[in-house]
Amino acid sequence: MQILLISPYHSGSHAAWAEGYARNSRHEVKLLTLAGRFWKWRMHGGAVTLARLFLAGDFAPDLIIADDMLDVTTFLALTRERTHNVPFVLYMHENQLTYPLPRDPNKGAMRRQKGERDHHYVFINYASMLSADHVCFNSHYHLESWFAALPNFLKHFPDYNELASIATLRQKSTVLPVGIASPTSANVPSTTLDNPLILWNQRWEYDKNPEAFFAALKAVADLPFRVAILGENFSRQPAVFEAARDWLGERVVAFGFVEKERYWEVLDSADFTISTAIHEFFGISIVEAMAHGVVPLLPARLSYPELLPTSLHETLLYVDQADLVAKLRQMLESPHTFQSIAYQLKKHTMQFQWQTLANHYDRQFNKIVDVSTKNGSIAT
Repeated sequence: MQILLISPYHSGSHAAWAEGYARNSRHEVKLLTLAGRFWKWRMHGGAVTLARLFLAGDFAPDLIIADDMLDVTTFLALTRERTHNVPFVLYMHENQLTYPLPRDPNKGAMRRQKGERDHHYVFINYASMLSADHVCFNSHYHLESWFAALPNFLKHFPDYNELASIATLRQKSTVLPVGIASPTSANVPSTTLDNPLILWNQRWEYDKNPEAFFAALKAVADLPFRVAILGENFSRQPAVFEAARDWLGERVVAFGFVEKERYWEVLDSADFTISTAIHEFFGISIVEAMAHGVVPLLPARLSYPELLPTSLHETLLYVDQADLVAKLRQMLESPHTFQSIAYQLKKHTMQFQWQTLANHYDRQFNKIVDVSTKNGSIAT
């Protein structure tokens, strides 16, 4: 089968998802991409450019997949001469309805207009879902939170709010987790008894709530630990990172963006990782860390419970900041007791590795194409 995978914002986790599936699928997957910048313009106009590029080529897909940054309605309208009978899958990597807004309306990727969410981008997601034959969310949390918020979004329109469409969308929606690369090293999870290494490997933005992370480190500063603060740092990164670098001093063994090879090395040497995020649709950085033998401490909400075995929820999920500090202190005081958990988590994350997950994607997409073929036209 020939698959066209459209990635309008080809950067970071969006690119990792697209390229990971393309490398591991048994099908021929051709990527059609635009650079990962100017996200609002990608959602506004990216479909026009991508339609032009598609029509200029001769690739004849049996299936088209695109992530949520594409305006599917525009793309299909401009390419209908060649896509009218090709089934279309929309992959919801994120969405613009339940993505949290920054407290400061002048900062962050989701700048507010007049103190409110810009509904135009939400509508692009909604209309794209209507246009697709099938919709895949990257987690159950993501799926449930979208459909919980969608009725109120539609109700705010003055009439013809199409609430009946929600059931239609729900019926054609499923969950397909994000895949990760298999660890290249054969490291054996081991805790550093005298000076554990704590890892931050998430984006340096407000939705990851770095203030709570560094507050937790301050609360246990009487104990020995080192810290690796990795991740993408943008031009408007939270000031708390540089401030933390100052007071952490020699505890900091890595700081800022590092190339992939160095990134995997740090993961192999880390003992614990912490998330204090107020938003997470999946959590690829946490899964990557677990695959390298790093034990996480995560909020008991968002998508995080889905990433862990149920038997470890009580140990590795926290309910508030006080619980986070208490459990972190326990980890640092008795790091050796978490060695068996590190082994368990490495095994658990095998289900998220592309070598395993791509087969599940392939089977799912085969079914969609088979249904479309039997129906003789695109499903609605």
